[in-house]
Amino acid sequence: MIYAVWLPLLMPFLAVPAARRLADALSPVRAVRLLAATGVGLALCSVLALVLLVVPGATRFSAVSAVGELVRPLSDAGPAAAVPLAAAALALLVGCVAAVARAARRHWTELCRAGRYDGHAGGELAVLRDSRPDAYALPGRPGTPGRIVVTTGMLRALDPAERDALLAHERAHLKGRHHLFIAAAEAAALCHPALRSLRAPLGYALERCADEAAASAVGDRRIAARAIGRAALAARAAEGAPQPRPRVALAAAAGPVPRRVAALLGRSTARPRVGRVAAAALLACLVVSGAAALDATSDLHSSIEAAQGESAHH
Repeated sequence: MIYAVWLPLLMPFLAVPAARRLADALSPVRAVRLLAATGVGLALCSVLALVLLVVPGATRFSAVSAVGELVRPLSDAGPAAAVPLAAAALALLVGCVAAVARAARRHWTELCRAGRYDGHAGGELAVLRDSRPDAYALPGRPGTPGRIVVTTGMLRALDPAERDALLAHERAHLKGRHHLFIAAAEAAALCHPALRSLRAPLGYALERCADEAAASAVGDRRIAARAIGRAALAARAAEGAPQPRPRVALAAAAGPVPRRVAALLGRSTARPRVGRVAAAALLACLVVSGAAALDATSDLHSSIEAAQGESAHH
């Protein structure tokens, strides 16, 4: 266990470089699934590793040993090493749990506020009377539909075909529940600092999913690309501070717009072979991390049984 338990804590650092190359090289849907699964999986393995680091040092205390019916500590290292290591792992573990709980509560509160949003039009679309161009998808609570929020300034900045593409983009965010992927990535980042770097490629892949859905809805990739580009330019050229968006909102003009437009127009420089290598690297990191966590867990279980066996023998 002494070696295997550290691998889940190291694998996220190796996964980040591969993740940065993945979003452009794979199809958007596959990239989203792989990035989300990798982030959540590596986060869970790192949390389990912290738990495994706590247990041996905790058995140095008689109260813990009595609960486990142990006659000797599980760690062969002396208290000078085992106890501080367990204390540090416990502090990190408590910090992770508390941070994830706060983030989940904040996300739920924001969804509730979004559900009470009152626009100037009923149904799916809410139009704000604002000369500053803006548009975003506002998700609702589970079981409730979200809404597309668009300003009059944005509607004036686009022609009818581009408006349809923009609304289709935002509709894809709502239908795909993309805010849940973002929430999962943020929770994973709270469990391991290296996983923060997965947020950007995942956000880009989600925007690419919505871009492809918009192009399919209007039947013309050029129109979708033009709508995204013009929406982004209009929003950046607007005078005055933009109206603050809810944190759970997803916008078509977000992220690296030039890369997204190039991908829609077939001008992306991504190489499929690089994508396959990056995907294989991410899967390898996930498998190694999971296998190491399971091996360390099995080793710890065997150590507990051995310690209990000594008690029964005596």
